[in-house]
Amino acid sequence: MEPRIAGEWEVSTWLNAPADTRLEDYRGKVVVALAFQMLCPGCAQLAIPQFRKLHESIRHPKLAVLGLHTVFEHHGAMGKEALEAFAHEYRLQFPIAIDRPQGDSVPVTMERYAMQGTPTVLLIDGEGRLRMQHFGHLPDLELGLPLGALLG
Repeated sequence: MEPRIAGEWEVSTWLNAPADTRLEDYRGKVVVALAFQMLCPGCAQLAIPQFRKLHESIRHPKLAVLGLHTVFEHHGAMGKEALEAFAHEYRLQFPIAIDRPQGDSVPVTMERYAMQGTPTVLLIDGEGRLRMQHFGHLPDLELGLPLGALLG
């Protein structure tokens, strides 16, 4: 993928971060982000536990682990209250943005990034360039290699 500046996320609010947080606030850090839905099996079983472990175990000053809750189906079941309960139960401590909805269609950021679905992994370098966008779960080593290269 040819690196390009990562577009700003269109967010209705954040969990575990101030409500006015912006993706741009993380410039200078490598951002590894997970676009997910609570009711997505691949997210709940593989990607979310992986990102929780990544956030808890890799304490690098130049790394930011973020979540983007991007709901494109089952809208009524996946509101902010449900996400707060989900984040509490799964012990998710990293910042989670809630993608701005567009009625019953694809949310704004998901559309802006042309995501195919969830889970989607985004890797953004310290200068704000999108270095990787991958649809589907990435095994630890496949995620760790490009992440380590950017942090190294």
